[in-house]
Amino acid sequence: MTHGQWTRRDFFRRSAVVGAAAVAGPTLLAACQSTESGDTLQTARDSKTIRIGIANESPYGFADTSGNTTGEAPEVARAVFRLLGVDTVQANVVPFDQLIPALNAKQFDVVAAGMNITPTRCNAALFSDPDYSALTALLVPAGNPQGVNNLADVAAKKVKVAVLSAAVEKGFATDAGVSEADIVTLDTQDNMLRAVTAGRAYCAALTNISLKWLVKQNPGAGVEVTPGFLPTKDGQPVVSAGGFVFRKDDTSLRDAFNQQLNILHDNGEWLRIAAPFGFDQSNLPPADLTTDKLCAA
Repeated sequence: MTHGQWTRRDFFRRSAVVGAAAVAGPTLLAACQSTESGDTLQTARDSKTIRIGIANESPYGFADTSGNTTGEAPEVARAVFRLLGVDTVQANVVPFDQLIPALNAKQFDVVAAGMNITPTRCNAALFSDPDYSALTALLVPAGNPQGVNNLADVAAKKVKVAVLSAAVEKGFATDAGVSEADIVTLDTQDNMLRAVTAGRAYCAALTNISLKWLVKQNPGAGVEVTPGFLPTKDGQPVVSAGGFVFRKDDTSLRDAFNQQLNILHDNGEWLRIAAPFGFDQSNLPPADLTTDKLCAA
């Protein structure tokens, strides 16, 4: 679908409003209540319904312009839960930094938002096997006049970089030597785009998947995406991977989910589901990239 530059430019901001009203709206009462106690997987099978949390971060999990929940993570979750005998997936939209707290408060049962698996998050919740892996990239002005291609360049040239609140890129930036004064923390991808186009930040850091999607949805915005790269910590490359998130005591749900997720990875169905959102074969996590390793990194 083709959209004009500034009519489509507000896609993410409008999606958040539409998503909150149209997606979360029908389940708002449910979102304010606790999920039933006991075995979450069995409860979901009995009711044929599961609740997921998303944060309107495209293309991982978002509400489209019609108010429908979509994105790589919700669509993969739907496929997994169908295999588990759960036909209906209800979505609740919350800020990214509130996804795990809301999960643990039983506002929903699974985070399906492409959340990176990190040691800090592993201390607070239970992650699935890696769903995907992705490189980091920078959104820069067209032509990249400063020649900034990675976070080390950001630090060396002392330009400002925008990052998403509670996302891993702020840590990547500080590990690369970027000064706190040069990091601009924003709440949405749309605001990151605006910061770059308005010159409030020279660049913005996210996964290359997210940034390529952002540029695709905002043609003519005068920005481009750098080649993807691996950020570093203590001089060593950091491999990033995202997964689905469960409460600590929902091991049976996590284990059943993992079994079906791995089947989708192996039989090609995951690639079919994820491709419309900018994922390809390179985003399939390698076999030796495990949640245990990522949680211990």
